[in-house]
Amino acid sequence: MLMSTMANRYAHQLLKSRAAGTLLPALTEEASLSIEDAYDIARSIIDIRIAQGETPVGRKIGFSNRKLWHRYGKSAPIESPIWSTLFDSTVEFSMDNVALHKLTRASQPRIEPGLVFKLARTPDPETDLNGLADCLEWMANGFEVVTSPFRQWSFESADAVAAFGLHRALIVGEPKMLSRQSRHNLAGVLAGASLSLSRSTADSTALCAAGVGSDVLDSPLHALYSLHQQLRSQTQFSALQAGELIMTGSWTDALPVKRGEVWSSAFSQLNLPGLNLSFS
Repeated sequence: MLMSTMANRYAHQLLKSRAAGTLLPALTEEASLSIEDAYDIARSIIDIRIAQGETPVGRKIGFSNRKLWHRYGKSAPIESPIWSTLFDSTVEFSMDNVALHKLTRASQPRIEPGLVFKLARTPDPETDLNGLADCLEWMANGFEVVTSPFRQWSFESADAVAAFGLHRALIVGEPKMLSRQSRHNLAGVLAGASLSLSRSTADSTALCAAGVGSDVLDSPLHALYSLHQQLRSQTQFSALQAGELIMTGSWTDALPVKRGEVWSSAFSQLNLPGLNLSFS
């Protein structure tokens, strides 16, 4: 466990970098930080942000796409998911599945498309995958804008955990309410779905990436279950609660974004509308 004074020092350093949009050396270049140490820093950040008036509204899951693990990690591939807290200040619901995000002071911004869940009920600690599905209220198309305070997106898993899970903003599309029947076999339905990600500029439109739900820890529902299980051993954090939003992870690699671009995602085999996000 990291000493509380050290965790607070790193927390304030990361918050300052985030506010100014400045870059830092990876924390693991300065000290030998374990994943447990990084979550201690994350706990300090949560406490600071709550004291400053922000309200936790959910979690984001990062590195849940197994096909992307080999692309991240300085000394070795990142081979397990991480999570971070979502706050009311960074979550936005789109209007008619269209949204605008300003990249002011964004450090090396990228976009990740994925699926967002909302929990209607607090899951039982011993619940299984089907029981967890029964706790869901709705699902929605989502874009996460991610940033890295570490140069050239070079970091270890512990660095990413400490640095807000690389989260900057979550844009949520129109929710689809989940009936009891639609929750049945939800994991299988999501595993078989696919997603396309396109970018438009003043000059052209291009398909940039595509992914399938099975890449996300077998399905986004499995990713949520993995988080539920992980939190059982992390007693310094609250378990999943009714009302939380969960960004379950990216179906494609995180792609760089710039002002003036419009990004669009579309699911196949899911009754979810496309989502469009403009950057300025």
